[in-house]
Amino acid sequence: MSIKGYVDYKRREFCNDIKCPIQIDLNTQKEGSAEYEKIRGICKTDCKYTTYQFHHWLIEKGYLIVRPEK
Repeated sequence: MSIKGYVDYKRREFCNDIKCPIQIDLNTQKEGSAEYEKIRGICKTDCKYTTYQFHHWLIEKGYLIVRPEK
């Protein structure tokens, strides 16, 4: 759900922006191929970056983290 006047984070935007070597390798593979899935598995279980780094990247890029009120 987008907020009017704002842009949503795009999948792997952080990874591509920081030029993550795993993401660079993933970008050379055909989506859905065995090699693609193997490399993607690294991202799922052994990411080289921390949530702290990701969070601060979001702040630097002007992203807001929001949720609806209860």
